[in-house]
Amino acid sequence: MRYLFFLWIILASMLLNELYAQSENIYKINRHESVYIPLGKVSFADSIVGFNIGNPLPFKKYSDSSQALNAPNYTTYDIPNYVSLGCKGNLTVAFTDNGFMNLRGNDLYIFEVGPSKEAAKIEISENGDEWIFAGNITGGKSIIDLEDQNISSEKVFYFVRITDQKKVCNSKTAGADIDAIGAINCVIKITFNTEFLFDFDKHELKPSADIILQQLSETIQKVENATILIEGHTDSDGKGAYNLALSQKRCLSVEKELIFLLGEQSTYDYELASYGENNPKVLNNTEENKQLNRRVEITILPPQSYYRSIKN
Repeated sequence: MRYLFFLWIILASMLLNELYAQSENIYKINRHESVYIPLGKVSFADSIVGFNIGNPLPFKKYSDSSQALNAPNYTTYDIPNYVSLGCKGNLTVAFTDNGFMNLRGNDLYIFEVGPSKEAAKIEISENGDEWIFAGNITGGKSIIDLEDQNISSEKVFYFVRITDQKKVCNSKTAGADIDAIGAINCVIKITFNTEFLFDFDKHELKPSADIILQQLSETIQKVENATILIEGHTDSDGKGAYNLALSQKRCLSVEKELIFLLGEQSTYDYELASYGENNPKVLNNTEENKQLNRRVEITILPPQSYYRSIKN
């Protein structure tokens, strides 16, 4: 039994190494460690929402909050390509072309750099107004697994707030030093009203849908490997079985067009989920609400190979 356990560990390690070796989406933490971000450079925070620098202050050259955006580029402590928060300072960032979810495995990585690993509190938000505690980074632990806080696996989050915990204040880079914020479980979720893609009660794509899906394919091509989840929904008019079949046919039409646009030999996986009228966004009690419920949701997720490589 022990032999089988160690054999499983070796095989899992080989799978991870093969996965990483084939990808450029590996980001250095220090000289000996790195982190794998499945969807690559699109997975990093894009804009600064707020920066309240703490006290004591870091030296001015270390207080450029924009250094926390995009992929990590930390080299040495003296080069100010990161931002220091100051003691009890906080930084709020937004993901503008993607979000992140509580999926299997770790969900966020905070690139807290420098010789001292300062503690910080991490909060997340869907809308930038209502905040949820996501965890703490302490010492060398900068990974956030949203499962630890029993956070919904249905929601997509777009904002992260980092608050220094006042552990290291007497230095030129007082407070936590942030180089980047990466979404390990990065997702790109787009919802289309079915009227943009299909005529009423039809599953064949409208000619105008070609332009919409062409633009979507260009977004998808920003990542090298991904799972494309296509979900179909209807309102409650008509019979349930008919609505379910209609949403299924519409998913298949979208999948067929994306395969054509992205290429049959591409490295994307496809998953289809048809709900008919069974998963409405709002009550089907007005024409406006029914229009909101008639939709196709497309979510770009990390590739299936990534989830096969991590422990269940």
